[in-house]
Amino acid sequence: MRSGQACPVCLEGRPDEIDGGRLRVYAGRVLDAYLSRDDAARCYVVAFYRGHHVVEPTELAAEESVAFWQELLVVADAIERYFQPMKLNLLLLGNAVPHLHAHVVPRYRDDPDGGEPPRFMMGSSDWQPVADEAYLADVAALRAAYRGGSAAT
Repeated sequence: MRSGQACPVCLEGRPDEIDGGRLRVYAGRVLDAYLSRDDAARCYVVAFYRGHHVVEPTELAAEESVAFWQELLVVADAIERYFQPMKLNLLLLGNAVPHLHAHVVPRYRDDPDGGEPPRFMMGSSDWQPVADEAYLADVAALRAAYRGGSAAT
């Protein structure tokens, strides 16, 4: 998968929805961001690089790297403004999906994991889906935050 052959991220193109019913909230030039439906971390977003297949940010050309990080910061900024977390974690993992992507994880004062890594990213399954009404309101709010830039439609 490191070569990009049969990479599920590359094969899916740029869909409006990905696995688990996660809706796209941001469609940039090189980045698509999808809001998670899990209540484990309100407004957890996964953002995929949509240029060409790369596994590590070190594989990007200088211009591609600038575009990736600029768009990732646009995504992170809207999450900070709308959800007002105490801290925001930007994680580049890719162990399970070897295609460049970032996890944008807001952390709150009442975070059950405190100063630890978020359990939901470590395989814990004690979370529930966010109710449809609340989820769609969050999607709409984030999309509105990107208007004037690169809002998903």
